[in-house]
Formats: sequence, structure tokens, C-alpha cells
Amino acid sequence: MYLRKIEGPRTVTLADGRIMSQADLPPPDTRRWVASRKAAVVRGVAYGLITKAEALARYGLSEEEFEQWVVAVREHGVEALKATLLQKYRQL
Repeated sequence: MYLRKIEGPRTVTLADGRIMSQADLPPPDTRRWVASRKAAVVRGVAYGLITKAEALARYGLSEEEFEQWVVAVREHGVEALKATLLQKYRQL
């Protein structure tokens, strides 16, 4: 069995005890960003699975866009990342 050499940890343990691995991150060519994929990237950065700079480069995100995701999750939870609820949470 061959494991590809990567920088950083292969897995991290989340606060709820679940294990998150590199395989749980969305693929680099992701174009359709649903709430669960956004949340996976935010969790990956928060728990040190991937650095913020790596996430921005891998997914072609701007710092502002990523920071909006982080703030939405911190203030309102993963539900705030849904496009249909985005306007509601921005107005609060």
C-alpha cells in the first residue's frame, strides 16, 4: 500500500469526537458549493487539517469569501451557509 506524501496531518479529531481526514474535504475542482462542502472546508481549516492559505489556493476562494463562511458558521451555525438562508442571516 502506498500513501501519498502530504504536508500536515492526515486526520484530525473534531470536538464531537468524529475523525476528519483529507478525503472528507471537497475535491479541488469543486464548482457547486453546498453548505456541507463549505462547512467541511471551514472545519478543516479550524482543526488544522489544511491551512487557510492552502484552502484559498486549492478552491480558488478569496479571503473575504472564506471569512464570510467562518463568520456565518460561528454566529449562526452551518445552516447559515445555505444560499437560501444567506440573505436572512446577513440582515441580522
